[in-house]
Amino acid sequence: MPAILQRRPWLLAAAVAATFCLSACSGFSDRTRGALAAITPYKVEVVQGNFVSKEQVEALKPGMSRQQVREILGTSLLTDVFHKDRWDYVFTIKRQGVDPQERRLTVFFKGELLDRFEGDQMPSEEEFVATLDTRKKSGKVPPLEASEEELKKFAPKEDSSKKAEATAAAPNLPPLPAAYPPLEAAR
Repeated sequence: MPAILQRRPWLLAAAVAATFCLSACSGFSDRTRGALAAITPYKVEVVQGNFVSKEQVEALKPGMSRQQVREILGTSLLTDVFHKDRWDYVFTIKRQGVDPQERRLTVFFKGELLDRFEGDQMPSEEEFVATLDTRKKSGKVPPLEASEEELKKFAPKEDSSKKAEATAAAPNLPPLPAAYPPLEAAR
């Protein structure tokens, strides 16, 4: 063993610890990735485009006017200058802890009337909301019933002197107005 390590044993311990730390960095398992994901900083939720539901797609019928389509689906995210008879509805959402989602719907017109539409299978509004809920489900729902005796434990305790004061103070309050004044002056 070199003489410097014999005089300073903490230097040997530091060298061994550094070696272990560097070797640990060489391979990430699912466990270490999970631990790192738990301490990563917050990532901003990114939502782009119009969410188009299954119900909205079912409301589209060939022969509808452009205005009717806009009222059902909203303004398209992409309107191509070179293809004036095509509207593209693209929806993307990226959230921390959830796989990114992307859906597309393309609407084609002939003149001013809807000709056809094609795109991804759209979820219903209920299905889409269910994908947004990332809270962990415990699976066990506590019973939500209580007996009369259990409810009496939480009943407010009445003080007879405070009750008498409250009833005596009530007649001194001014009556509520029948109507409130308008927020803006009449023009």
